[in-house]
Amino acid sequence: MTTKATSLRLPEPMAAELTAVARADGMPVSEVVRAAIEKHIAERREDTEFQKRLKKLVEDDQKVLELLAK
Repeated sequence: MTTKATSLRLPEPMAAELTAVARADGMPVSEVVRAAIEKHIAERREDTEFQKRLKKLVEDDQKVLELLAK
């Protein structure tokens, strides 16, 4: 699997807590962040209200793309 580097700006206290959590769990900070993102995405997939909003965005984007393609 290919990866993409992403910068993340955190408030100092949050960055310190993140580092402490990673160290206590014996994991790299990047792995802790990936796990949190995976959990967040999984939760959103199960959220019906989010799914409705997402579907609306896709439909709106499709309309715009169709207009541009003319």
